[in-house]
Amino acid sequence: MNGNNVLLVLQAVEEAKPMVEAIKKDNPEAIVQNEPAMIKITCPSKLTVKAETMEELIGREWDPQELQLCLVTLAGNVDEDYDHFTIYWDN
Repeated sequence: MNGNNVLLVLQAVEEAKPMVEAIKKDNPEAIVQNEPAMIKITCPSKLTVKAETMEELIGREWDPQELQLCLVTLAGNVDEDYDHFTIYWDN
């Protein structure tokens, strides 16, 4: 992993699938690696999961805190609000 990449690791469960799709849609530079029990996502400098994108995919309101139900670990600073969950590095 590059020193400027942020990291998000999710459990490989059904609830994580739309999160991964939203991440890929909103962060085209993200690299997704599927492992047997987890999904490892790296992205240069910043990765954002937008509530709006998730809501489009799942057809209901989505609270960014729901991401934590699938979260294994992350690397970076976290900015979480009602409309997004962002991991970033201050460079």
